[in-house]
Amino acid sequence: MRGDGEEEEASAPLLVPAKGDGPGRGARVAREWWEESKRLWRIVGPAIFQRVALYGINVVSQAFIGHIGDLELAAFSIASTVIAGFNFGFLLGMASALETLCGQAFGAKKHHMLGIYLQRSWIVLFLFALALTPTYVFTEDLLLLLGQTPELSRLAGKMSVWLIPQHFAMAMLLPLTRFLQSQLKNWVTAATAGATLALHVLVTYLLVTRFHLGYAGVVVAADVAWWVVVLGQFFYVVCGGCPLSWRGFSVEAFADFWDFIKLSTASGVMLCMENWYYRVLVLLTGYLPNAEIAVDALSICLTINGWEMMIPLGFLAATGVRVANELGAGSGKGARFSIVVSITTSVVIGLVFWCLILTYNDQIALLFSSGKAVLDAVHNLSMLLAFTILLNSVQPVLSGVAIGSGWQALVAYVNIGSYYLVGVPIGIILGWPLGFGVRVGNGSSEGQRNINEEKKVCIF
Repeated sequence: MRGDGEEEEASAPLLVPAKGDGPGRGARVAREWWEESKRLWRIVGPAIFQRVALYGINVVSQAFIGHIGDLELAAFSIASTVIAGFNFGFLLGMASALETLCGQAFGAKKHHMLGIYLQRSWIVLFLFALALTPTYVFTEDLLLLLGQTPELSRLAGKMSVWLIPQHFAMAMLLPLTRFLQSQLKNWVTAATAGATLALHVLVTYLLVTRFHLGYAGVVVAADVAWWVVVLGQFFYVVCGGCPLSWRGFSVEAFADFWDFIKLSTASGVMLCMENWYYRVLVLLTGYLPNAEIAVDALSICLTINGWEMMIPLGFLAATGVRVANELGAGSGKGARFSIVVSITTSVVIGLVFWCLILTYNDQIALLFSSGKAVLDAVHNLSMLLAFTILLNSVQPVLSGVAIGSGWQALVAYVNIGSYYLVGVPIGIILGWPLGFGVRVGNGSSEGQRNINEEKKVCIF
């Protein structure tokens, strides 16, 4: 049954079963595929837009800093990608527990529990965010202890302190976003993200170009942007935007607290093991010769990959919601069908971007740096980047299946084995003993030829 407004929203989690014989199995499958695609894209479209816009805050910041200088870009990459990225990965994973609980509660029509889960998640994430705060304060000491160069460590340490407001914004924003998307109110998250990105571009331009505040102006603008998103979604929720699921603050949020922490921790380990892997790669490049160029090139590729990955992450969110809704409604068949549709659609989109990266990698890299050495390094990485994007069109969707089903603990073990027992050791072997990596050559101003002496950096 489908209606308008709230009736349509309430019925959206359920697959419409085929009735009668119809024109044939092929036509029925096509019709069911179309109906499921519409349900998915109702979540995927706004989810992708929101993630692209929010990730755009980091892209804009990196682009402005990249044109200030190579050292500044490398320091910002270490601070935002490694230090903040480590912490963000864990908070992101912990917040995914809300996708499981809210999605299944919405599918089972237990709307009042969504608000309780949201408050419980806020408390848990705030406590963990508080515990992780010293990593920002002692970034310089930590990087020096890990063997990074003094100049890079010192500047990255200064930038990390400026990132603390973003850290606590994430603890508020991640549960809010999942709370809203589980109810199919994705237009709220999309609208706040889009408006904030436009504001961020303007504020960053003014602080850097007009007021000449350098990297400090860039980071402050990003801090403001993240809190604008948080406040926009927060006031929508508490001011009547979710009358069924938000009934005010309640002490019930402290009930079953330990069980919630266990699920959140398992979720945190599941996603942060994947998220941290890319941070480890950036950190490893800091140990190699010509570290600034190495970190710049790798961080640009990871930024491009991360921006495109907002699309499969949109499918992750949609798959998690659809699977949780179907399981909450007792429809295992509907959950399986949703998985097939989501994976197929994501792979097709991944193929499109695979072609675009191979064709336009040089032009895309110009957004972040104008240095020839960095651009050459990014160009040499384009093939690996394209295949990474293609493979990433599948893996996040499977994570969405795990989140919707509540299998976070099992997938955590898979991620640990895949990324850290296989990926990192192979990367170290290829990067150092075997000497594979990006080639960084100096350009001749007269002949525009590369000098034969080349330096190599690990990017596996």
